[in-house]
Amino acid sequence: MSKRDPKRLPPDFHLWTHVTESVEPLRRKPLLTLGSGTLPVPVAEPAPQIKAPPKKLSAAKPFLPPYQAPKPMARVPEKAVDPAIHKKVRRGRIEIDGRIDLHGMTQIEAREALHRYVTTRAASGARTLLVITGKGLKTDNDYIAAMTERGILRTMLPIWLSEPGLAHLVSGWSPAARGHGGEGAYYVRLRRA
Repeated sequence: MSKRDPKRLPPDFHLWTHVTESVEPLRRKPLLTLGSGTLPVPVAEPAPQIKAPPKKLSAAKPFLPPYQAPKPMARVPEKAVDPAIHKKVRRGRIEIDGRIDLHGMTQIEAREALHRYVTTRAASGARTLLVITGKGLKTDNDYIAAMTERGILRTMLPIWLSEPGLAHLVSGWSPAARGHGGEGAYYVRLRRA
């Protein structure tokens, strides 16, 4: 690169001066001048208002001070498929006895379809099922880095499989291999009759 002459103005200098004339400066805190330096004037912030606890506390909901956060909800226990079985299913040594695709269904429809399908397949003696939920990525402006939410069916499937109606039929579940749908599908292993 060639060096620029410091006395010579850039070719778009007139444009830059025009833009800077139209810009309004941001509001600044008032400055206090002390001698040669300037310091910001300290502004007193209003103290936060703390509400007094109610006079009568109910036994159902104890009062929590503002510094205590409520405990998070209990997580669904993970019931993973045995790794050896998962490997055999992934490689095709154990056949998948049935597939169900929940794409395009609402939560209620998908839950009912899953309950019906798992109960009928368990009654027929099936052992390994492939449940396809889809990845369900929700992005802003089709930009994958701006992902905001995972798919609801993918999130709800472990909860549905843990419900009392299906928990006694299901021995475990785990994400499927890439060839069977990857993150958008689950292997569901059923118990023996």
